[in-house]
Amino acid sequence: MVKRTWTRRELLRSSAVAAGTLMMSGAAGPLAFAAGSDAIRVGVIGCGGRGSGAAKNCADSSPGVKIVALADAFGDRLQGLKKSFNVPDDRCFVGLDAYKKVLALDDVNLVILATPPGFRPIHLAAAVKAGKNIFMEKPVCVCPAGYKVVIEASEQAQQKGLAIVAGTQRRHQNDYVEAMKRIHDGAIGDIVSAQCYWNMGGLWVNKRQPGQSDIEWQIRNWLYFTWLSGDHICEQHVHNLDVVNWAFKDEQPVEIHGLGGRQWRTGPEYGNIFDHFGVEFTYPNDVRTISMCRQIEGTTDNVSERVVGTKGVWRSEVSAIEGENPWKYQGPNVDPYVQEHADLIKSIRDGKPLNEGKRVADSTLCAIMGRESAYSRRQFKRAWFLSRCTLNLLPTDDLKISDAKPVPPFAIPGQYELPGWVQEQRRRG
Repeated sequence: MVKRTWTRRELLRSSAVAAGTLMMSGAAGPLAFAAGSDAIRVGVIGCGGRGSGAAKNCADSSPGVKIVALADAFGDRLQGLKKSFNVPDDRCFVGLDAYKKVLALDDVNLVILATPPGFRPIHLAAAVKAGKNIFMEKPVCVCPAGYKVVIEASEQAQQKGLAIVAGTQRRHQNDYVEAMKRIHDGAIGDIVSAQCYWNMGGLWVNKRQPGQSDIEWQIRNWLYFTWLSGDHICEQHVHNLDVVNWAFKDEQPVEIHGLGGRQWRTGPEYGNIFDHFGVEFTYPNDVRTISMCRQIEGTTDNVSERVVGTKGVWRSEVSAIEGENPWKYQGPNVDPYVQEHADLIKSIRDGKPLNEGKRVADSTLCAIMGRESAYSRRQFKRAWFLSRCTLNLLPTDDLKISDAKPVPPFAIPGQYELPGWVQEQRRRG
């Protein structure tokens, strides 16, 4: 990564203000850091693999960043970060309400939200209410009710001058950024179709251990439950769907038609999710795109995007445009997992906070709509889904680790009813 040279003046500018020797420009709000300093003091909410990775990426991204508080549903998940960043015991919180204790700390001015995605909407809303800047992992919701919470919280963050950056790191990756500039400038002409893929083998799985409650096991094995992960079309494929939306300048699909199934991962340890999806998204002007994702061992891997225009084709796997205006990316590639944090922190310090909340919510909604269309084999419009679908998977505020929560059966197309669909048909007569 190209490193910025930070001067002593920049690093200590707030203390210089206190001494009366420097006038700091820019708005208050996110620049009004704890104790009047320019330090970024980070609380991590969700300390598993991705939370730990995001914490390290954040600390590595910029000077003056310190991990100062941790929260997780389980104490054993805190230990790695606690040791790595020397976080004291009285700033490590355990339980499903632990996030509230981090948000109550006045000196925390940035939080990383990396719990299972089902909790993301309520954690985001609480973080914005508490006045924190936010990095949140994708996906950011698992149902339309959660989507609406994220949209409202993102609007409130905008009004408060708070930053929100999401874990869609391709938006901060040099070759993708340069390709999208050219696509938006017309290098491939008008877009006529697109394809995107996240096809791979299996991932980790945690079988249920003796003595575990329903809730404990499901959270520790969260990938495989729709209420927690949104299914793998949300948890992984959202990256590719976000790239396609980016190519369309964040214009959203108007109609969705999906299919999918559960053929390879059939044991109880795999919860109630599918192992493959295929979805057709129709964008305005009847531009149709195909998305495909799969987690089945012994199959061909493909994680990529392809956008076809009237003058050429862009392919992400080779970082190139072929056609009338050929181009291939030749520049440096930084670590986008670090760069997204660097961009977030710079935006806070510059008084120009980034807010990626709506666009990542829109891309997550695409994944949710693809999932629900595949589960039900119903073709529907985005407008209907947002206004009429009654699906709500948000956890209740009184949820406890000890609670019982039977696993719903996996969706069988033709039998699974899309929530709100029957009511809509009755309404139409």
